[in-house]
This record gives sequence, C-alpha cells and structure tokens, in this order.
Amino acid sequence: MESKYLETTLKYDAELCTGCGMCSTVCPHRVFAQANGIAEITRPTACMECGACALNCPANAITVDSGTGCATAQMMAAVRRKKEPTCDCSCC
Repeated sequence: MESKYLETTLKYDAELCTGCGMCSTVCPHRVFAQANGIAEITRPTACMECGACALNCPANAITVDSGTGCATAQMMAAVRRKKEPTCDCSCC
C-alpha cells in the first residue's frame, strides 16, 4: 500500500541537478527516478519528508523541511491514534 501525503515541503530544482542519482538511491519511498540524465520527482505524494534526499544531494537541488507538513501530521496522528491529522498547511 502506497503512502499518500497530501502536500509536502519537498522542492526540487532540475537546473541544479547533476544527475548523480543519490536522491533515487537514498529515498525510502522511491519519490525520485533518473530520466534524461537528471532526477525527476515521479511519486510526490509518497514523500514522507525524511530529508534523506536533500542531505545527500551534492548539488543542493533538493530542499525539504523535515518534521513539518502533511506527512508528519499523518504519521503523528497514526502514532497517537487520532482519526484526523492536522498540520499548518492549507490542504487539511
């Protein structure tokens, strides 16, 4: 079953990407894929905002605010057994 987070803080600048593939390698939910020599975000709603991609991108083409947004709200709601996740974004 694929995780579905409504919005994330994930940002990617394809112009900065060098095509090293680290984001694809370290992402636990396979949000990124390599195509045409650079990365592409192929599964944006699967991003759980862990930050592994941004921490491992040598070109600084990726940013993400770990521990914020819908992904964190949904994970915390599950841990706390709440029915409705809440976050500070406009989607929820």
